[in-house]
Amino acid sequence: MPINSPWNYPTMCAPAGGADGVFPTETVLPLEADAYAVTLEGEVWRVRVKHSGVVLYEGPGPVELVESPATF
Repeated sequence: MPINSPWNYPTMCAPAGGADGVFPTETVLPLEADAYAVTLEGEVWRVRVKHSGVVLYEGPGPVELVESPATF
């Protein structure tokens, strides 16, 4: 759910990595949430920067972007 504040910090949430991973991984992203595209092709999730096409994540999902007014 988007938070209406002047500063929203997007975080990418992806499944836990590794065989013993329990908690999902969370990565704070430097751009606004609208700058990223999350897609699903078959079973592969991708997060990419829209303007450059750079892929930040490619792998199992689900993956989502969440916003927070906290700077972490």
